[in-house]
Amino acid sequence: MLWLYLLGIRLYYVIICFLSIFHAKAKLFVNGRKDIFKKIAKKVNPLEKHIWFHFASLGEFEQGRPVLEELKKKFPSKKIVVTFFSPSGYEIRKNYALADVFYLPIDTPKNAKRFIDSINPEMAIFTKYEFWYFYFTELKKREIPLYLISGIFRENQGFFKLYGGFYRAMLKCVTYFFVQNQESVNLLNSIGIDNCTLSGDTRFDRVFENAQAPKILPEIESFIGNSPVLICGSTWPEDERILSALPEKYPDWKFIIAPHEIDSNHIESIEKQFSGSLRLSTLSATENTQAQILIIDNIGMLSSLYRYGKLAYIGGGFGAGIHNTLEAVAFGLPVIFGPKYEKFQEAKDLIALGSAQSISDTNGLEVAFNKFKDNTSASEKAKKYVQEKKGSTDQIIEMITKPDQI
Repeated sequence: MLWLYLLGIRLYYVIICFLSIFHAKAKLFVNGRKDIFKKIAKKVNPLEKHIWFHFASLGEFEQGRPVLEELKKKFPSKKIVVTFFSPSGYEIRKNYALADVFYLPIDTPKNAKRFIDSINPEMAIFTKYEFWYFYFTELKKREIPLYLISGIFRENQGFFKLYGGFYRAMLKCVTYFFVQNQESVNLLNSIGIDNCTLSGDTRFDRVFENAQAPKILPEIESFIGNSPVLICGSTWPEDERILSALPEKYPDWKFIIAPHEIDSNHIESIEKQFSGSLRLSTLSATENTQAQILIIDNIGMLSSLYRYGKLAYIGGGFGAGIHNTLEAVAFGLPVIFGPKYEKFQEAKDLIALGSAQSISDTNGLEVAFNKFKDNTSASEKAKKYVQEKKGSTDQIIEMITKPDQI
């Protein structure tokens, strides 16, 4: 099985290299890893100990960020290294002030040994998922503590299948699991892993903190005036197709669309579907516009936009799965999303509370919109849900900073 894993890793990299000729994101993935160890050597002293955080992408970074920042606050002299697998994380946070930030070298035996030699970690912290065999086994071999925070497991994963011995071997390398729900605890226990606890999701701490001190965005305030606003966050083409019917039916509302991808083709496609729309990059902070639709053609603003909304539509539910609902919910916004939400505990919780609704077509969207547009109870329940779920960060910090750990 190990040789198949290694073959798969190498084949994946070859495919990405080929795609990089045509695809901008694949090109960033490849170019970001060129001479990676030289880049690390310029910034990181291997004679000093470091705390290593790894994130798959930007969403996982925001999820694990409260733990990182609390550790830095508690131990300001500690050096931190952050790695990303995806360009969508690295390119946004490569200049993050509290850490040296790099792409994670591809998971091979040689890279794992060389990387761990290069950063000399005293502990490693992975967020939610991503299990890399050679990195995990190398950390285990060197007796370096490895923690998984905000982890979540499902019964259909390979870890819990009869053929899953190889995958379970990776889990055995983890020092401790901090997981989001009781189902994950039960699944880990079922395969003999008891070094786990139900600590919840650190995203609640992050979004709660963000909602307490949101950024003021003058250009957004200028655009919305006194109108109620639907914030459409992390949308994809299928989301936009369904959303395009709403503005004409609700002329007293304004619509802010923050697409997940902001390449020129995608932005132009949105403009064609939403006639009379404006791009943020063309909007003046003092302009009193009568436009109904604003397209956010930058990255990194979405979490601050929700403060201006009355209701949110979260994209991704017609693809691999919905994006971050909690950023909106923290501001008390009921949320609407597509049918692919089963992997997300918070989505199921919010539906049960009556603060979220899944839809599959334009008619369903309109029903959900009318249900929530004046629903103060749904709004209050959404905000309370986040307030009651925060606190995971403190629990994790308390355990990983015991005297024998750091």
